[in-house]
Amino acid sequence: MRIAWLDPTRRPPAGRVLAVVSVLPALAVAGWLLVALPLLALGVYRPAIAVPLGLVAAALLCLAGTRGPVKAVEAVEATAGQVAAVAAVALGSGLFNAVMHGEQLAVRRDPSTYAQYAIWLAREGFLPIPTQVAAFGGPDPSLIFESVGFYAYDGAVVPQFMPGAPLLFAFGEWAGGLFLMPAVLGALAVLTLAGLAARLAGGRWAAVAATAFACCLPILYTSRTTFSEIPSALLLLGGLALVYDALYGQGRRLGAALGGLTLGLAVLVRVDALRDVLPVLAFAGVLVAMGRRSPGRPGELGAPLLAGLAAGAGLGLAAGYGLSRPYLTYLSSSLRPLLLICAAVVVLTLAGTAAAPLLARLRPPRWLPTAGAALVVLVVAALAVRPWVQTVRRVPDNEEDRLTATFIEQIQRANGLPADGTRLYFENTLHWLAWYVGVPALVLATLAAAVLTRRLLRGRGLPWLLPLLVIGWATLATLLRPAITPDHPWAARRLVPLVIPGVILLAVWGAERLRERAAKGTRPRRWVVPACALLLVAPPAVISIGTAFTPVGRGEAAAVAAMCARIPRDASVLVVERVTGDRFTQVVRGTCGVPAAQVKRQDGDTASGRDVRRLIERVRAAGRVPVVLAAEESQVAPYGPATWLIGLVTRQDERSLTEPPDGTWSLRINVWMALP
Repeated sequence: MRIAWLDPTRRPPAGRVLAVVSVLPALAVAGWLLVALPLLALGVYRPAIAVPLGLVAAALLCLAGTRGPVKAVEAVEATAGQVAAVAAVALGSGLFNAVMHGEQLAVRRDPSTYAQYAIWLAREGFLPIPTQVAAFGGPDPSLIFESVGFYAYDGAVVPQFMPGAPLLFAFGEWAGGLFLMPAVLGALAVLTLAGLAARLAGGRWAAVAATAFACCLPILYTSRTTFSEIPSALLLLGGLALVYDALYGQGRRLGAALGGLTLGLAVLVRVDALRDVLPVLAFAGVLVAMGRRSPGRPGELGAPLLAGLAAGAGLGLAAGYGLSRPYLTYLSSSLRPLLLICAAVVVLTLAGTAAAPLLARLRPPRWLPTAGAALVVLVVAALAVRPWVQTVRRVPDNEEDRLTATFIEQIQRANGLPADGTRLYFENTLHWLAWYVGVPALVLATLAAAVLTRRLLRGRGLPWLLPLLVIGWATLATLLRPAITPDHPWAARRLVPLVIPGVILLAVWGAERLRERAAKGTRPRRWVVPACALLLVAPPAVISIGTAFTPVGRGEAAAVAAMCARIPRDASVLVVERVTGDRFTQVVRGTCGVPAAQVKRQDGDTASGRDVRRLIERVRAAGRVPVVLAAEESQVAPYGPATWLIGLVTRQDERSLTEPPDGTWSLRINVWMALP
């Protein structure tokens, strides 16, 4: 007799416990986002409304997702000890990253942009951000309201990036732990990966996969501060687990729809996820085609999977268009081709579904499975030798590219390399992956992918069909064109949502095959499991040691709080120097709650004194207190007595181009204030 998950009088098997708890995080996040996004669109994303509604929605999705498919999954076999090990790894990961969390508030790169985005949502609950131009005496050609990570658009300020991750981080701000929220999400992602590993490779490998994932440097890096990659990974991995349960549990349509919805909502977190979920669209078409040939499961799951995917991705794209339009415009050169590819996949899927009866009559050649396996190995080998046959370059043809080229040249000089701003180092992407997961895991994953491809082309190993499609497609696309500034650990974040988890999942499946072969011999080799576990865990742990125990940005939160306390509440802040303007315009506006604008720079990094004095008088005429900010005392002294607001020395990420990062760099932040 089946044991009901919700029956308090009976104890569910350990494997079923792992199956259930490993999809709860993705379902809870999806439920929260489904409530948070409409509230933000209405301009009422406030804790009094969002918290009760969001928690109810999260609970309902968790209940719906676990009463049906997951409750009946019998394929997840795990002992109580294995489940306890997974829980210990996830908890340890969360606690460690919470202790070592970063504090990036001064806007330099994406984490601080996400943090300021989340702070604004948590405190104000609406978009776009008003410029408060009246506080500066009205419009003036010398006033600039945009800054790094925040676009001036249609008379307001619009944050860069999709709103999904900031909506989650805002919950952390309400709970009093903005910078602890990434560690919580990171621990939940570890748990989710472990559950997927148990489904695909067996319960004995769940804790191994969780440990290898948790101690991998890019996972540590993105679990300590406000990045979007960990929430995206949580949704993608959880969605794959939900689809697996729908297909190989009871085959409930609701489970398939929830799996598709969760996968699609990853687009709300990262617009790049639109590319990652393309194989799910094709897979849903295959299921629909199967349903046409022989009604019943699993063909009946195609339509709900497709509907859930369309709903989730549709919400993401609608949010991007409505709330992040300048960001999508900025990405238009890569987003338009991606949308065309999506349209082509839709057309091909529809055509393939319509032609399913005809295609079913075709018999693939006998050599196809072996050729498919060989192709996998050849592709990985080609990526491995790519640095010796290709140097990826980009000749700057716009201002953004020129700034990136200058930045790369600065990093090259710091690394002792020849200055060449056109180099992107994308030819080294497979080597990046080998740095972080280790060569043994990469080799084992490659062989596992080849074997699985051969099996699938023979009509076997179907539980791996969707995971292998998603992992293979995302890995190839990412390694060919990561589209990121190539310094590390920064560039490593591109590997987080699917590439590193995918390699680990394939590697533990390969390790399980080795264990099975060893068990069939006349003399069982009990050392295979601990040896494989050591080879999968030790290399990423060793690489991570250099940065794992050094948090970055520490002290920024206290420094910003002290700065805000010293700025008058009725002030209008004029930032007259470039670096301070880039870093602190939105900090003053959002965190301090005071109107802020940069003063246009005529030449060099500092604004014209004539413009600054004119704007000071306009602020006074508006009935407010003018405040001038800059990075150096000499830049504010002409306007009044200078006060040193911030003099912080902290740590920042290393910027390594040709080697894995093994430490951090010093960072000095100075802010001076004058009250004219």
